[in-house]
Amino acid sequence: MKFSSILIAAAFAAITIGVWAWLNRPTMEPRWPDRVQGMAFSPFNAGQDPLYRELPSLAQIDADLQLLAGKVNSIRTYSSLLSLGQVPALAARHQLKVTVGAWLDRQRVTNEDEVQAAIDLAQTHSNVIRVIIGNESILRGDLRVAQLARQLDRVRAAVTQPVSTAEPWHVWIRHPELVDHVDFITVHLLPYWEGVPVEQGLEYVRSRVQLLQRTFPGKEIVIGEVGWPSDGRTREAAVASTSNEALFLRRFVQLAENEGYIYYLMEAFDQPWKAQYEGAVGAYWGIYNVNREPKFAFVEPIVRIPQWHALAGTSVALAMMLIALFFTNSRTLGTRGRSLLAIVAYAAAATLVWIVYDYSQQYLTLLSAFLGCVLLIGMLGVIAVLLAEAHEWAEARFSKLRTRAVDLEVTCPTIHPKVSIHVPASNEPAQMLIDTLNALAQLDYDNFEVIVIDNNTPDESLWQPVEAHCRQLGTRFRFFHLVQLAGFKAGALNFALRQSASDAEIIAVIDSDYQVQPHWLHDLLPLFAKAEIAIVQAPQDYRDEAQSAFKAMCYAEYRGFFYIGMVTRNERNAIIQHGTMTLVRHSSLKEVGGWAEWCITEDAELGLRLFERGFEAQYVAQSYGRGLMPDRFRDFKKQRFRWAYGAVQILRKHRQAVFSRRDPHLTAGQRYHFIAGWLPWLADGVNLLFNIAAIGWSIAMVIAPNRIDPPLIMFSVLPLSLFAFRLVKLAHLYTTRVGANFRQTAAAAIAGLALSHTIGVAVVKSLFTQQEPFRRTPKNLRTRSAIEGLLAAAPEIAFLLCMLTLTWILTHRLTIGAWTLGIPEELKGPDLSVWVAVMLIQSIPYAAALLMSVISVLPLPARLLGISITQREHEALASHRIARRQPPFI
Repeated sequence: MKFSSILIAAAFAAITIGVWAWLNRPTMEPRWPDRVQGMAFSPFNAGQDPLYRELPSLAQIDADLQLLAGKVNSIRTYSSLLSLGQVPALAARHQLKVTVGAWLDRQRVTNEDEVQAAIDLAQTHSNVIRVIIGNESILRGDLRVAQLARQLDRVRAAVTQPVSTAEPWHVWIRHPELVDHVDFITVHLLPYWEGVPVEQGLEYVRSRVQLLQRTFPGKEIVIGEVGWPSDGRTREAAVASTSNEALFLRRFVQLAENEGYIYYLMEAFDQPWKAQYEGAVGAYWGIYNVNREPKFAFVEPIVRIPQWHALAGTSVALAMMLIALFFTNSRTLGTRGRSLLAIVAYAAAATLVWIVYDYSQQYLTLLSAFLGCVLLIGMLGVIAVLLAEAHEWAEARFSKLRTRAVDLEVTCPTIHPKVSIHVPASNEPAQMLIDTLNALAQLDYDNFEVIVIDNNTPDESLWQPVEAHCRQLGTRFRFFHLVQLAGFKAGALNFALRQSASDAEIIAVIDSDYQVQPHWLHDLLPLFAKAEIAIVQAPQDYRDEAQSAFKAMCYAEYRGFFYIGMVTRNERNAIIQHGTMTLVRHSSLKEVGGWAEWCITEDAELGLRLFERGFEAQYVAQSYGRGLMPDRFRDFKKQRFRWAYGAVQILRKHRQAVFSRRDPHLTAGQRYHFIAGWLPWLADGVNLLFNIAAIGWSIAMVIAPNRIDPPLIMFSVLPLSLFAFRLVKLAHLYTTRVGANFRQTAAAAIAGLALSHTIGVAVVKSLFTQQEPFRRTPKNLRTRSAIEGLLAAAPEIAFLLCMLTLTWILTHRLTIGAWTLGIPEELKGPDLSVWVAVMLIQSIPYAAALLMSVISVLPLPARLLGISITQREHEALASHRIARRQPPFI
């Protein structure tokens, strides 16, 4: 590795560690007292749930009380039945006072049992100092005030200890008549639930206590619950985190001492069982976690992530491995290219480490652990795509040297091989194919033959004029009309291979709509002077971009691959062979067994097989022939479906060579490009499944907003970052490498996004099926209607409407009769906003598909969008390209 590379890696390592340190700088807060006044005490362990009568044993309760002994004066319970009824007796052994609680809900029989048990405990145990009958029973709507008042009066008459019920502050204000039935007011002050930022938490507590004191003068106020969660959904400005919990509680206990408050901290231990009833945040209110370990420092300065040193080191180590791999295999990269890779590698590694750490702090069930693993795999996939995109960006823009680029102006060895040009056709317009043959007749190279294979065309008016024209062009043009030839295009090409002249050394293939330039063979055949060369590939290009705005947009999308992706792939002898404008050495083609009739992308498959045999390919980034693009959005989609489906077919068939480092047939660079090059398409398949899951999750959030939280923000960071990164990359490379302006770049982006769903469907379908029929791309279609355009994008429109509707409901509230759907205002926060942003961004490709379908049927000229050029401009730019040896946007 170069010294400059080491400096870049070290510099970004220092920056990464510095960012971790800054985010985790210590904060001095008041010390935790030796003893706090009280804590809410729910002694449930992992896997226990009171609603299913899964209660802690006496030994577990006693162990918890022993842990709290000497650290707290009093504990507060919530139920007096079963093993929880033994808490006062066990607490007495540890010199702990108890505020006994009775849980009241809609179960009247159980309520009676609770109340009687609480009375018995108060009458029996001297360490019971207060009795609280009901916990937020009015707030939940389980009891009316009159019903609760009767129970309170009953208990007050039966015990000597002061009696109360526990409710949030606003319930006491709303029902002042309840105060007449209690000896003291037990109030819950939990600023998190009201969206109060942690910095304002103490002022919230102080103001609510003062309000109650003014409203009910002379009535003792006991704060029955006060605390902050360490994890869970963000509510408005209230962020749940361990550092915020530590900050709030350490500040509160000092405030309580200064103000003389009576309080019970919420709560002693985390209670994972609450998550299914209160949302994820319900599990994280404990001062100790479910394993009975302190969650934060009681004396030392508060640090957001105490283990940040280890996490920073891990992220730096991961990033170092990534950039070492990229730098070692990208020796032509300049400083800016290496810096770009370093930025992405360090950011991705740090984000991954943070996500894994943060998720590992959750209380995981089997389901949540499984979902976490799935999401982690998804995040690794996103990072892989991000790194592949960054590497292509760096190599396309910041490479100092193209080691395998060819300069056609430099004299090449003179060779004069026989060329057999194969033109497969099926149901093609006769005049279009005749124009293709006329262009071949104008070649300035004399040692060639042309074999036209018309495959399965039933309409004689399409193929007979072509047959007649071949006779007019002379003996070097041969025409074959075949009926029911199997193998699709590959079958036709294999037939042509058998008909080729015995002395043909080079096989050339062009599509039936391509009009080649006269110097095509003259310029490119000398490259076969190198014996290792088996393929010489020129770009696919098109001549009808000025026909309509739709075709101009398609043209913009096509260009990026041939003047960005193929150029970088060529540096590692890893291009994707295409079935038009391609030249193949005849002996090499026969050696690998011809064209694969099992694959619907037989061209790319052949290229990979030739690479596996050790042959080389040469890409020339200069147009030598131009064809016709799809006329309809439906056909644009079909073409891309075939390419994506075929790519997965190839990966499945050649998985040993592509994915195994032990397989000697491909170089590391070739394996990298065949994986990284198709990785974005595979990601589209995963993205389709993600969108389906996102719709399902959003529906669940709308139906049960109090129980189903938005997905954790951490899992939204990388997808959002990848989307933004790809847009910036596209804009930069299209302007610097393809020569496009803003509108041309936007057109390419829209056309590319419009195909995302189609590619995703192709990838997913390829996982469950072995074969798809070869779908040809029809040419010269003119029938267009608005309905046809909309039907072409029907699946995308359905997804778009579904996602936009859910996004609207998530940000508003929809009332249908007695049903109210949506997220209450108090539950809205940054996590919901981020999820809404994710849903909106995920809907963009579907909106792009709708836009493309509409544009395809509207008579919009290409000039209207500023993405077409005149023939004179085309020729001028072509000359400019040859002079500079850099392909512009055409």
